[in-house]
Amino acid sequence: MSDLNDEYDERQGYDERDERDGEPHDALLEEELRQAAAILDPVPAELRRVAVDAFALHDLDARVAELTFDSLLDGIPVRGVADPPRMLTFSTDGLTVDVEVTEDGLIGQLLPPGPAGIEVLSGPRAHARLTADDMGRFTGDAPPAGPFALRLRTGREVVVTEWLRA
Repeated sequence: MSDLNDEYDERQGYDERDERDGEPHDALLEEELRQAAAILDPVPAELRRVAVDAFALHDLDARVAELTFDSLLDGIPVRGVADPPRMLTFSTDGLTVDVEVTEDGLIGQLLPPGPAGIEVLSGPRAHARLTADDMGRFTGDAPPAGPFALRLRTGREVVVTEWLRA
């Protein structure tokens, strides 16, 4: 990288100690490279929108429920079952979310049981909104496609699961 910087310095006509407007020459080089990349290899609009949406979904007060079981990784194959449902378990202090993902949709339960509002987050698409009943049970008609996560809003807190690919 040093050779690239030296060559750049020679073309620009200054040495390592020069600065322009208080910025070191490395910062200027970085900015010019960013501008060139933006022209020659721009970020696709759809990808930029997904990134902005993902950042907007960030909840500073939310606790993250970590994936503790995934039947694709941890499950034991069942003989005679061609396409078994995917079983997922997410856990955080005091809350466990069990989810079954099938071709027909989602089925799940919160432990300890209780009502909650649930959003199925899936990138730029509109969020599916589900409701857990007093027993903590919930269902969704459409299976998630692509990366997804769940955001749960109980009476006292917000919990977001890790993102997974359906």
